[in-house]
Amino acid sequence: MSEKKMTSSRKHHLKSLVLSIAKTLMEKEAAQYIVDKENYMTENCPPLSMPGATPELQELCKKLHQQIDKVDEERYDLQTKVGKADKEIEDLKIKVVDLIGKFKKPALKKVRMSADQMLGALLGSKHKVSLDLRSNLKQVKKEVKEEVADVGDWRKNVEDKAGMGGRKKMFEGEA
Repeated sequence: MSEKKMTSSRKHHLKSLVLSIAKTLMEKEAAQYIVDKENYMTENCPPLSMPGATPELQELCKKLHQQIDKVDEERYDLQTKVGKADKEIEDLKIKVVDLIGKFKKPALKKVRMSADQMLGALLGSKHKVSLDLRSNLKQVKKEVKEEVADVGDWRKNVEDKAGMGGRKKMFEGEA
């Protein structure tokens, strides 16, 4: 069965519905953020009463400085926690990339081993296997071909081919 494709008008209609729903959700979220901020401010920041006398103002400033220091400490702690979490995330990303296999393979060293040593290394010391590779080879008899060649005086052969750069003999044979 082949899947039915949506028409472009249907796609456009669904896209506009999704966008309108997202817009209403974002507006609700923004309004909720404003309400939450106001609730937090009323809960943690009481209304400021400005006293008229100097000692009372100094006491208020000291209290505000203590609150600022406390908030700064909390901000610093949260900032260091976020920094540590970011570093840990980065390290985990690097580990994932390494585990996927994007790393260079090391160059292997050449090792000279006999077949028996290789089997011993592969199978372990418990299994004693003796392997004679030459015993399984076919026996092949070499046939000696004797070529009988007329071997004459080599000096005569050189003198015959000496004229015309060695081509004299070829022309004399044809004529």
